[in-house]
Amino acid sequence: MAVIVVHDLPGATQAQYEQVTNTMTGGRGMVKTSSDWPVPGLISHVTGPTPTGWIVVDVWESAQAWQQFAEKLMPLTREAGLPEVEPKVYEAVNLVIA
Repeated sequence: MAVIVVHDLPGATQAQYEQVTNTMTGGRGMVKTSSDWPVPGLISHVTGPTPTGWIVVDVWESAQAWQQFAEKLMPLTREAGLPEVEPKVYEAVNLVIA
């Protein structure tokens, strides 16, 4: 079952997000395709600024795929100085891929 994962990061910046993604892609810059991700299972990824920081919203094929990615992601977010907040994970009831 697909899950929606929301990271609402107060005080975070685009530069911090880009640092994480650049490290994740081995220096190739921001993630652009699913092959840039270190684990399979990503369906969609969107990110941008909020009035108080930065937000990242992903859809993963399963909670297990998300957990595998989280194990790779968390050390990178700490290294970038991003706030340690618990992401909100929701069951996806409907998924449309345009």
